[in-house]
Amino acid sequence: MHPELQYLNLLDHILKNGYQKELFMTPEVKSDYDQKGQKYPTIQSVFGASMRFDLKQGFPLLTTKKVFWKGVIVELLWFLKGSSNGQFLVDNNVHIWDDWMWKKYVEIQKKEGKDSWLQLDEFIAKIKIDAEFAEKYSDTGAPYPTAWRHFKGHEDREVDQIKWVIAGLKKKPARKSYMVSGWHPAYIYEMARDGESVSLPACHTFFQLNVNDKNELSLALYQRSADMFLGVPFNIASYAALTMMIAQVTGLGLGEFIHFIGDAHIYSNHFDQCKEQITRAPKNFPTLKINPKIDDIDKFSIDDFELLDYNPHPQLKGEVFNCGGY
Repeated sequence: MHPELQYLNLLDHILKNGYQKELFMTPEVKSDYDQKGQKYPTIQSVFGASMRFDLKQGFPLLTTKKVFWKGVIVELLWFLKGSSNGQFLVDNNVHIWDDWMWKKYVEIQKKEGKDSWLQLDEFIAKIKIDAEFAEKYSDTGAPYPTAWRHFKGHEDREVDQIKWVIAGLKKKPARKSYMVSGWHPAYIYEMARDGESVSLPACHTFFQLNVNDKNELSLALYQRSADMFLGVPFNIASYAALTMMIAQVTGLGLGEFIHFIGDAHIYSNHFDQCKEQITRAPKNFPTLKINPKIDDIDKFSIDDFELLDYNPHPQLKGEVFNCGGY
């Protein structure tokens, strides 16, 4: 069975057997839909799903629609930089976090008592050319860069979880405790102190690394909330690439990427696209080549990745749903 059928079968299962969930939206998001005369999206979910991809059998970049590969690798490198500042993304023409940056900027303008501000396209243009403005307003609120590289511990101690697991895999690969968490209860929802709650709790909450008796590295991701149409194809490719990068810098062979999902859902404005995608036959997965000279996780650049033989079906577009908060 082609491994991509796991994904297609899950889409089909959600469409046929999923249940309707209440969809949270802030008043600002509702107002935006009202002004456009659009219906509010609904959401259809199942709880509990998993997929496995053997990385020795090809790189799992989905073929039943074209996936924005540059966006995948630029975002991953950004996560590894350890800063939620999105200027690196903008500088590389990857705009998947623009809306989060802009909404935080608008929130600041409102708090300062202003009644007008730059629109999204003007805001991004200024981020590109004004370093001082970018430094002040480029925060995306993304939890992954800071959690992975600057996890806050007791008494404001910071831990680089990525370096910790890499060092451990080199010294004691058989240990079962190599986990990286993007979920920090002390900064989430009502568990956080006043003013310290993160704006976007991690959707891909933690991942675990494991080495088998063949010296092969596998990575298992637990994702609490998964936008199956837009987000999951990115997540699969991103964590598969991360597994390959960590395997290379630790001198280990390639095993599997295993994807566990809690709430797997499809937004109603993606139903038609998913139905179309399910009808498409998967093609052979591409090959991802990584510069073999890189032996430090912090030394990878965009030019160190080469995707070969990627021949997907045409792109299927869908609007990103941003609820405005949590």
